[in-house]
Amino acid sequence: MSHPQRSNRAYRNVARVARTLLYPITRRDWRGTEHLPVTTGYIAAANHMTNVDPITVAHYLYDNGSAPKILAKASLFSVPLLGGILRSTGQIPVHRGTTDAGRSLEDAGRALADGECVVVFPEGTLTRDPDLWPMVAKTGVARLALTTRVPVIPIAQWGAQRLLGRYSKVFRPVPPKTISILAGPPVVLDDLYDRPLDAATLRKATDRVMAAITALLEELRGEQAPAERYDPRRARANGNAAGTNGDATDAGGPAAGR
Repeated sequence: MSHPQRSNRAYRNVARVARTLLYPITRRDWRGTEHLPVTTGYIAAANHMTNVDPITVAHYLYDNGSAPKILAKASLFSVPLLGGILRSTGQIPVHRGTTDAGRSLEDAGRALADGECVVVFPEGTLTRDPDLWPMVAKTGVARLALTTRVPVIPIAQWGAQRLLGRYSKVFRPVPPKTISILAGPPVVLDDLYDRPLDAATLRKATDRVMAAITALLEELRGEQAPAERYDPRRARANGNAAGTNGDATDAGGPAAGR
């Protein structure tokens, strides 16, 4: 296959190894690729079920012309070998709870202005929904979208959780798992561009993005999502939140207020 034009040598080498490992253990049901922009930077906003999601989403995007930059927890960049891979391929660290918390959105904005694809998992962590439906998201994706005004492409995926379950450490490559990924048309946000960037506007934009992702996931699963999206804050208040183990990414954005 031809590599995306924006992939550097390190990215191409990493992709070559990753694709060699993924092809025998996955069956790819990839749809909606006609919605992926080819001449402009864009945000790819996806649901988040398991720590392998960044790899499966990146595989989908890379094989369809984009070398995605993924927002990932800053701590991962200090992990031997992994940190070097993340840095050399231009991934974007998220500095949660520090004075550098806003830097990731700035870095993502610059990448988008340069025509890159930036992957965001708006929920900011693995979904806590018991049935793996998208939960209430943070507003980092909205802030990034409304300040850059690039297309936001909703992406739903299903099947990655069979490779690696939510919070599981047991990888299950045998038998090969079908990874279904579906991209939709850009989320309509242009009517919000000139509104004040306040909590109400950010929440409205975020809800539109999550509604689009959820509708795509309903199509993939052939099921209807719950009428009310799972809210981890409300669940914690009620004393019945799902597990709170950490995950590989925190792409909700450092300034992702609720």
